[in-house]
Amino acid sequence: MKQIIATVAIGLLIVSCSTKQKALTTKNTEKMESKTELTNKEKSSALLESLENGDKSTIAYINPTNYKQHNLGVADGLEGFGAVLQNAPEGGFKAKVIRSFQDGNYTFSHTIYDFFGPKVGFDIFKYENGQIVEHWDNLSEITAINPSNRTQTDGSTTLSDLDKTNSNKELVKDFVNTVLVNSGFDKMGNYFDGDNYIQHNSMIGDGLSGLGKALEKMAKNGITMVYEKNHIVLGEGNFVLAVSEGQFAGKHTSFYDLFRIENGKIAEHWDVMETIAPTTEHKNSNGKFNF
Repeated sequence: MKQIIATVAIGLLIVSCSTKQKALTTKNTEKMESKTELTNKEKSSALLESLENGDKSTIAYINPTNYKQHNLGVADGLEGFGAVLQNAPEGGFKAKVIRSFQDGNYTFSHTIYDFFGPKVGFDIFKYENGQIVEHWDNLSEITAINPSNRTQTDGSTTLSDLDKTNSNKELVKDFVNTVLVNSGFDKMGNYFDGDNYIQHNSMIGDGLSGLGKALEKMAKNGITMVYEKNHIVLGEGNFVLAVSEGQFAGKHTSFYDLFRIENGKIAEHWDVMETIAPTTEHKNSNGKFNF
């Protein structure tokens, strides 16, 4: 009888240890899975870079039945995205994400492409339940270095001041509406730390002095740049993206302006301008903006 009791006790002990070990393993697995869960901005970067590395698993980040496209040269839905991939040139596409940020359900990325030729662009994705349901972008040709020897994508990539996201977004929104939309150029000094301003626009040098020289040159050449409406301002920490609509050299234009904010002032700027194609050339009816 003692032997039977001892055998049962050992059996119960083994079962108990096995149960505890299983619970511990499950807990550790869940912990590991939560650690490896990608943020939305990481998903966006992975999807963009899959254009080059061919990682087909990133397609799962796009909602297969609800995906609205705002690139006017691409058909709507997942089918439109697939058609682009199928029409890739020999050697495929290339994509390198330089900066990627997240604001609520939106992500915005700054990327160097070889997409039917060398390009630089911004992509905005909207997420619902962890999947992409909407996409906007602005693309332009890569140009030579600007008067201050800066490229369209170099400069700071360090994210900071997450607690100042809202105030930084308000600063940029006010700057765009006051100075760019309403031509309040006499108020520009309120938004900058003197002439300390790093510029990545290919036509403009550093500082407010560089901006002044560029605007003067444009005026002499009869080139106008008019911001008519700001559609959305997105931000994370010290980086803020403003998406606006207007005219450049008499052509309907989409303006994407990325600003880095430091101590409550605009410290650095990148941008991409894209001429909006006429309606007859649109492959979807979602509009360039409509956030």
